Amino acid sequence: MHPRISVIIPTYNRASRLAQAIESVLAQTFQDFELIVVDDGSADDTLQVVRRFADRVRYIRQPHRGVSAARNTGIRHGRGEWLAFLDSDDRWLPHKLERQMAALEQTGRKICYTDEIWIRNGCRVNPRRRHRKYDGWIFVHCLPLCIISPSSVVIHRRVFETVGLFDETLPACEDYDLWLRITARYPVTFLQEPLIIKYGGHADQLSRRVSALDRYRIRALMRILRDPGLRPEWRRAAVEELIRKTRIYLQGCRKRGNWPEYFTYTSYLIDALRVVASDGRSESPTFTVATISSSFPQGSPGARVLEAATARTFPHWPECPAHPVPASPTRTPRDRRSR
Repeated sequence: MHPRISVIIPTYNRASRLAQAIESVLAQTFQDFELIVVDDGSADDTLQVVRRFADRVRYIRQPHRGVSAARNTGIRHGRGEWLAFLDSDDRWLPHKLERQMAALEQTGRKICYTDEIWIRNGCRVNPRRRHRKYDGWIFVHCLPLCIISPSSVVIHRRVFETVGLFDETLPACEDYDLWLRITARYPVTFLQEPLIIKYGGHADQLSRRVSALDRYRIRALMRILRDPGLRPEWRRAAVEELIRKTRIYLQGCRKRGNWPEYFTYTSYLIDALRVVASDGRSESPTFTVATISSSFPQGSPGARVLEAATARTFPHWPECPAHPVPASPTRTPRDRRSR
């Protein structure tokens, strides 16, 4: 008989923290689960730590491919109808699974997450207001940043069959990308009780090792905008968030003189124009072009590229200025002035 829940712990070179994560799962008051540890190519004593728990843990080792690949491996090997994740540097409180399964049975929903206790460098800290969590249809609340911790969720397997697995091409913000895809299709149950402890401040945290995280959130936003089933009001909110994040990122690119990256992310805004244009809603071009255009100083390289793309995307739109295609985007503004 298959267990009801497959609990998946992805880990990479965290032997010193792994034991407490495993122990917090095995101490659950709800015991109808299997525990899978996916070792993502660790070079430390991870295997020896897992062996201490004998046959209570299924151990899977793979070449180092990142946390998304490790979680996906666990999903594919899991036998449970429900899936839960625990990062190897976090810990569950004993009633987590019991409380969540009861809530899921009561609501009939397919995903549940909980509140959290945050520990940073050994001290408890309070989440900021922007990390506030919500219940129900929470897509819009997930746009600014990731408010769902992977360590807090229990998800029905059918959800992954509908929206797909973690995106293995993203080195970071893979959870942000997944929650957008899920919350665009499913309402979410939130338990206000803190049932996980998240530890931060250590050097091997992914968010500390990867810079400019918003560039991966921008990619996730572009992906969700291509979802034909996205509600019109959510599409508008996603475009606004895409513009906001891209504008901030482009300011950094200009400041550093990173023109290849500047034009790459300008192209994402152009793609957003095309996505909205394909919706067939007459108000979309006006809203999108006006909002995106405000992101660039008049006459700037990004504004010129955008204007040219707008003319090509909406050739029959009377408000669209027809501008020639600018010089090659690999040239810097100084190059063009000198010509």
